[in-house]
Amino acid sequence: MAIQTDSCVRCIQNLVEISKLKTHVKQILAALVILPTFAFGQICAAQESYDSELVTAFWSASTEAEIESSKRQLMAQAPDIETLYQWLDAGPAFAQDVALGQQESARVDFDGTRYPFVYLIPETYDATRSYPVEFMLHGGVSRPEWRPGGEWWRRGYDSLKKEDRIVVVPAAWNAAFWWFENQADNLPSILRELKQTYNIDDNRVTLSGVSDGGTGAYFFAFKQSTEWAAFLPYIGHPGVLRNPQSGPGYKLYFENLMSRPLYIVNGENDPLYPVSSIEPFISILQEANIDHVFRAIEDGGHNTNWLPNEQPMIEQFKLDNPRDPFPNQLRWVTDRSDRYNRNLWMRIEELAVEGQPGIMTVSRQGNSFTVTAESVVAFTLLLSPEQVDFSEEVHVVVNGRPLFIGKVEQDMNTLLDWVVRDRDKSLFYTAALSLKVNP
Repeated sequence: MAIQTDSCVRCIQNLVEISKLKTHVKQILAALVILPTFAFGQICAAQESYDSELVTAFWSASTEAEIESSKRQLMAQAPDIETLYQWLDAGPAFAQDVALGQQESARVDFDGTRYPFVYLIPETYDATRSYPVEFMLHGGVSRPEWRPGGEWWRRGYDSLKKEDRIVVVPAAWNAAFWWFENQADNLPSILRELKQTYNIDDNRVTLSGVSDGGTGAYFFAFKQSTEWAAFLPYIGHPGVLRNPQSGPGYKLYFENLMSRPLYIVNGENDPLYPVSSIEPFISILQEANIDHVFRAIEDGGHNTNWLPNEQPMIEQFKLDNPRDPFPNQLRWVTDRSDRYNRNLWMRIEELAVEGQPGIMTVSRQGNSFTVTAESVVAFTLLLSPEQVDFSEEVHVVVNGRPLFIGKVEQDMNTLLDWVVRDRDKSLFYTAALSLKVNP
């Protein structure tokens, strides 16, 4: 452009006076400025159409009526699915004026059951940055239900307070062990509630537990891992989950532990779960090449006296293991299609025999998905612009046979419905591709 302008100036100098040349050059420069200014104005207009208040209202909506109203307004305002995705990806505007320090609350289930929990918010909380979250599951679950105003609220939680994270301490009791279905619903529900108010780093949410709480951490690792980045079971034992006297007596599938890393600690002299009792389990982890750290505490009992010395390694483990929301390979095993059937962007919808395990592995390369499914009748792939190019065809091969080839339409309802289900800023799906293995 500069060379062309200089050339024009030289030509014009031969034809007009210098004063006229200056006027002409100003006109040329003005014309050159008009085009980018106009384009910039278009960009600004598009940006202004983004209604932060509307996105924030949708994110914080809690009742069905509020959610449906916010959905309708968003879909009416957004010109297309790509724009709606961008708006949601930009995120809500989290309020700075929120409760800080030690807070107490309780979820109330549809049947009226109260699930109390304590949560610790940094006093220096800054709504413009996202915070890791650590759930801490206590031991001794065979106790009476926690009552409002009782011991639960009077406990000292100062030792758990940290300025760099949010800490959540939920409650369990004799009707709500950590590995019961009600807790499988409760813990993610607490997390979703907090995500609507506080700016949380969705990919750095960890689940730690002590004794029965450690066993609870194993439960979520085996059965329901989507929400979590890593599991840290301390002085617990996965064998408890198989015992019908301690609960449902689950079947445990080690393939599911390939999804997230574990940091396991047991004491050599623990009278309940000594190192010797956990070693066969650790051997399987090693043989299966499952990502884990195992710390055997020399002369350790059924306590956490070792924790101060171990803390630096634990913190580094958390830093080193954020959740990958869109890994290129997923594997999952389930014996139920009504729950415990999802791993991030894949979900098993129907089994050949309910109650018998179905196993599924999915590998993705670009828009191509390769699926191996055994005893699985139907499944869903949750698709995101982070994974696939929706302008191109999607290819799905199942057990060596092409099952789907075609373009997949993105859908506003799908996107908004999954946002409500997950309340996870890292898991936005604009399409759900549901397929039958043998159509």
